[in-house]
Amino acid sequence: MFLDLMKRLERAEALDPAARAAAPVAERLIARPGPRRFFHGDATGIPPHVILTDVPFGAWFMAIFLDFFPDESSRIAARRLVGLGLLAAAPTGLSGWAEWARADRATRRVGVVHACANLAATLVFLASWRARRKERHRLGANLARAGAVLLIVGGFLGGYMRAARRP
Repeated sequence: MFLDLMKRLERAEALDPAARAAAPVAERLIARPGPRRFFHGDATGIPPHVILTDVPFGAWFMAIFLDFFPDESSRIAARRLVGLGLLAAAPTGLSGWAEWARADRATRRVGVVHACANLAATLVFLASWRARRKERHRLGANLARAGAVLLIVGGFLGGYMRAARRP
């Protein structure tokens, strides 16, 4: 079922306008040799996006874990972890777009949906952080759980692209 859905996304021509719109910006990230080598992981063999995704993902899921504890120190730590995830989301997203820039058309289609899911997750976590800053912890915790669903969808799509990628 999951693979069938991925194949349908790969064939979804309706995603092409969004991919074409994003392409010039993404391709500019890797236009020069230095950034291109960095974003493609030439020195390490591992593109930085693969590693950077662990920071927002880990921070946000640890915040959700801490939300199960009622004490104030857990609430403060959870809010800070949500903030850390937000700070890490920008370089993570940029590195993903740089990697996407050299993908084939089918992978780019999946990548557009991946980026939308992750952007939506990031915006929900931003709302969670804002709620927590206003002492509305329960709302912030519930928003984080909703954001986690979007993040998991984005993670599955990213994992699929990484496994099926055709450079």
